[in-house]
Amino acid sequence: MKILVVDDEAQMKPLFEARFRREISSGDVHLTFARSGEEALTVMPGSGVVLILSDINMPGMSGLELLRRIREAHPHRPPAVVMITAYGDQNNRQQASRYGADDFLTKPIDFKLLKEKLTEFVVDDQPSPL
Repeated sequence: MKILVVDDEAQMKPLFEARFRREISSGDVHLTFARSGEEALTVMPGSGVVLILSDINMPGMSGLELLRRIREAHPHRPPAVVMITAYGDQNNRQQASRYGADDFLTKPIDFKLLKEKLTEFVVDDQPSPL
């Protein structure tokens, strides 16, 4: 499964790599990282990403704006998009739902729960047309 993690915090890359170490080693998961919404949009074409995990609060393009642009370009899915934020406020949840988020997680991320949910985000394990 190809996953794109979009977060401006540099420590997220080693955290995800450590938490998915076994899945990466077995070839079940391939992680790609982008530090901004703008970078994510340049990484996505041709990537085969089936799941995007995006922070909401980032400088420049927010995760919500990234989600809106992804859904405009791919209204019939995939990729699945899960929004992540340190702030679990209702306004962000409502806006993420309106823009077509598949789920919403708060930081600190519960990686056990995230791993359990991974199969929900893959539609017949087909890669994204990106």
